[in-house]
Amino acid sequence: MDWTEKYRPSSLSEIRGNDKARDALKEWADTWEDHREAVVLHGSPGIGKTSAAHALANDMGWPTIELNASDSRTKDVIERVAGEAAKSGTLTAGEAGRRVVILDEADNLHGNVDRGGTAAITSLVKEASQPMILIANEFYDMSNGLRNACREIEFRDVSKRSIVPVLRDLCRKEDIEYDDAALDQIAEMNSGDLRGAIKDLQAMAEGRDRIGADDVVTGERDRTKGVFDYLDTVIKEAGAEEALKASYDVDETPDDLINWIEDNMPKDYEGEELAVAYDFLSNADRWLGRVRATQNYSFWRYAGDNMTAGVAAARREPKGGWTRYGPPSYWSKLGRSRGTRNTRDYIAQQIADAGGVSMSTARREILPHLSVMTHHCKNRELTVAMAAKYELEAKHVSFITGSGEDTNKVQSIVEDAERLREERAVENAGGAFENAHAGDGESPDTGSEEADDDESEAAQASLGGGDGAAEASDGDAENGDTDDGAEPEDDDGQSGLTDFM
Repeated sequence: MDWTEKYRPSSLSEIRGNDKARDALKEWADTWEDHREAVVLHGSPGIGKTSAAHALANDMGWPTIELNASDSRTKDVIERVAGEAAKSGTLTAGEAGRRVVILDEADNLHGNVDRGGTAAITSLVKEASQPMILIANEFYDMSNGLRNACREIEFRDVSKRSIVPVLRDLCRKEDIEYDDAALDQIAEMNSGDLRGAIKDLQAMAEGRDRIGADDVVTGERDRTKGVFDYLDTVIKEAGAEEALKASYDVDETPDDLINWIEDNMPKDYEGEELAVAYDFLSNADRWLGRVRATQNYSFWRYAGDNMTAGVAAARREPKGGWTRYGPPSYWSKLGRSRGTRNTRDYIAQQIADAGGVSMSTARREILPHLSVMTHHCKNRELTVAMAAKYELEAKHVSFITGSGEDTNKVQSIVEDAERLREERAVENAGGAFENAHAGDGESPDTGSEEADDDESEAAQASLGGGDGAAEASDGDAENGDTDDGAEPEDDDGQSGLTDFM
């Protein structure tokens, strides 16, 4: 049995790694009669959002009604299923007490595809007489109206120090000996994904009574071994039954295999056979959605039937010759952008930690204003203060400002920021923005009131896009702040934020 299902938390007290979010969810439920708001739980996949929703329902004694992205979510379905549950309660045969509607993958509603589903859900969360929990990976992929109608609770990636104790506990329950280094490696390579770490642990424990560090290294899958041969089998050669049986030997999960088939199938199929094959892939994707929503991995077999036997059965004529198959295109896109996304997320995390806001707020609301205020480092003093406040390196300053990482300008800003941090540490004066605009020769004490005013203006400009940034930039322009290594300043220059907000 899948360990993520076998050991799914039955109570909020068993949720690991998101104490703040867990407590906020419990407070929302305890006070629901007072505010009657829906709540949206958002964050990366595999960190416990859905488990938390079901654990809360269990703690509160609330029956659950579920609707996920794999189900048809048209306006009619929303009003008939979720609406009935949230308003009249006939689906629970008139039982007394509360019931909770759980809408998974709430960020996967896409306009005409759902034929009014977004508007129906937005209306429902405003009118429901029962608690509603929406779950999303990307909060800002939801419509503005739907976001504004819900209370927001962010679940963050589970830290390594929170994942390792869970893995230890599972090893004890399954009577498996382990090396601490092995569990550390599993937690490290899953980068905040608790569910992924548990799955890796189970896979490595298969047939063993002890897990060592070497097992973790050898347990990593070769993601491409055998898959190209299988693509020939399913697309060109095999009948339905043979294609299905051959898929059992491919070292790919159904989630990955469907992407391999989808991306390469159009290279050989066309016309009616392509349309029929896509229909089977669509059915497979629906079953995979059910797996993600319910964590019931028995549904994988239905997805596998459709993506293998179905695609093979769609073939209308023999296929010959050699075809250049390749990895799914979106994998390469993710690989090319991974470094930029990691830089963005590091900066957002630094801002979130320093300002006491969520990463989403830091990324969507604060970063763009910092980019405008420090564009090409025109406001040098503020750029130094920003780099010191958030402990930024040259690549981070370059990302925000749009100036080259190796230019003298950026390098000198990073050096000055480091000196500023050291001075602040000695003075114990607080944040790096404090006294950032104090005049020359002014001591920290005598200039503190003016520095506070400047800090407030900078913060207001950052959050509201006010005049502070423009005034600061004009001031630097008048002072003629230049650098030999700087690139030309122009209105068309953009920071690295452009494609990643």
